[in-house]
Amino acid sequence: MMEPEGENVTMPVPVLPRLGLGCAPLGNLYRAVTEEEAEATVAAAFETGAAGPVYLDTAPHYGLGRSEERLGRALAGRHRSSYVLSTKVGRRLRDLRLGEAPDDQGYTDSPARAREWDYTADGIRATLEGSLERLGVDAVDIVYLHDPEDHLPEIYDTGFAALADLRDQGVVKAIGFGMNYSGILARLVADLDVDVVLCAGRWTLLERTALDDLLPVCERRGTKVVVGGVYNSGLLADPRPGTHYDYVEAPPEILARAQRMAAVCAEFDVPLRAAALRYPFAHPSVISAVVGAANAAEVRDNAELFSYDIPDALWHALVARGLLDKDVPLPLRAPAEGA
Repeated sequence: MMEPEGENVTMPVPVLPRLGLGCAPLGNLYRAVTEEEAEATVAAAFETGAAGPVYLDTAPHYGLGRSEERLGRALAGRHRSSYVLSTKVGRRLRDLRLGEAPDDQGYTDSPARAREWDYTADGIRATLEGSLERLGVDAVDIVYLHDPEDHLPEIYDTGFAALADLRDQGVVKAIGFGMNYSGILARLVADLDVDVVLCAGRWTLLERTALDDLLPVCERRGTKVVVGGVYNSGLLADPRPGTHYDYVEAPPEILARAQRMAAVCAEFDVPLRAAALRYPFAHPSVISAVVGAANAAEVRDNAELFSYDIPDALWHALVARGLLDKDVPLPLRAPAEGA
């Protein structure tokens, strides 16, 4: 199974738009979302998308299947070629047993189901089949092994091989891993023929960890990168005291840095959120960013922010003031032809 580092020999990743919709909020992440809001959120992704398919990312974990179910209802009647769909395996869903207490894990008003870690071949296939049923589709385009950092022996023994078999059989087009730990992702990309990874929170305006471990390996191996968590749990969206960073309240020094970044962005009439959305594309391996939204207004707002005209001088100012390291790549405008 394990391959030496070098060029990846796997299938090409489906073409993705640069901005995708993360569908965890459709599973009632932290707060309830109505059925009407969920449907309008997905509709807005199609309305605001550029030419080509819309990218939608979900998982059984998100609301114990509720995100997939709502996404499936919202996609009913849409032509399959109009969207690229990714989901995840690793947490297998089952009905709650008699007397068993639910474990919502941050999701409210969830169905009476439980999650069980399962990286066996049978478990992965059953988990994917459950996702297809909830989504109402015959196939998804990308499948990520979800949060496997505490299950690496199973990944190397059974999990990745099982998913690779599904790719070889044409059941899925591309496979990879989705997690918050860029160092573990780097090891997996180095060892295995991984098409694409979804790395959350480790390559942002505030966090360069992936630049030091994951992104160089992906560039060598030809593995594509989808970034999540571009706002670092909210701090880069609204850097106020009490705002979350990496799922907990932001430490004072991180909060102060985000606030200084916001001040520099304001000098150039650029919202901090627009800079946070654009920045990860400074690295050539990054092909898309998935951003969660709980309603249509948030989708439209993200699309508007992503289209902001950001001057190169902003990035240089962030470096000059010590808010970005001097060795990081910058998402500079392409030089004019002949320049």
